[in-house]
Amino acid sequence: MFGFGTILNVVLIVVGGIAGIFTGRILTESLKDTLMKTSGVCVMFIGIAGTLSKMLVITADGGISTRGTMLMIVSIAIGTVIGEFCRIEDGMEYFGVWLKQKTGNAKDKKFVDAFVTATLTVCIGAMAVVGSIQDGIMGDYSILAAKAVLDLIIIMMMAASMGKGCAFSAIPVGIFQGTITVIAHFAGANVTDLTLDTLSFVGNILIFCVGVNLVWGKKIKVGSMLPALIVAVLMAKFGYFR
Repeated sequence: MFGFGTILNVVLIVVGGIAGIFTGRILTESLKDTLMKTSGVCVMFIGIAGTLSKMLVITADGGISTRGTMLMIVSIAIGTVIGEFCRIEDGMEYFGVWLKQKTGNAKDKKFVDAFVTATLTVCIGAMAVVGSIQDGIMGDYSILAAKAVLDLIIIMMMAASMGKGCAFSAIPVGIFQGTITVIAHFAGANVTDLTLDTLSFVGNILIFCVGVNLVWGKKIKVGSMLPALIVAVLMAKFGYFR
């Protein structure tokens, strides 16, 4: 059954969020802050590893070269301009405020920041995109199952330090991955390896930026950088993944 991977992912995010909320009640503020920074370091290394796996290439003589530098610079620059113009990050925060009110968490000052940060962490990685496509085309949810377990741990750590807003990241994850799964199911062979590599490459750069925000506070508007994914795919189709 295609789509099961996303369902599993959503369930485990909620479980991780609930576990983190209860755990956070018995932790000191100092430990919560340490946990958040620890989560950030883990997220940064996930982003670095994913980016380098697509950026580094072994040459014929056994050396190592890089590719995609121009694609990275141009796509992120143009994508960020588009994202700022469309006020994507503001939209995510508005949705977070709406959720905060509707779920009875109006007094939770960390809710919106927790929701946006957790959403960006678990939504835009390579595993989310590639796993959803694989689930949609072949009904193979193994990648999403692995992602679900990782998200369980990450969201639990984040919820313990940032609060219940993290658990609600399950909503955009369900929408995002579910949409990709359905599109992939009907698009089938039109989804190429180049598209997957490009999404993985740029997506993991954004994941790294999320980690930076977790460690040093909100320094980068990662939500505004999301259009870079679309720009990068278009550039790669015209031969700019080099």
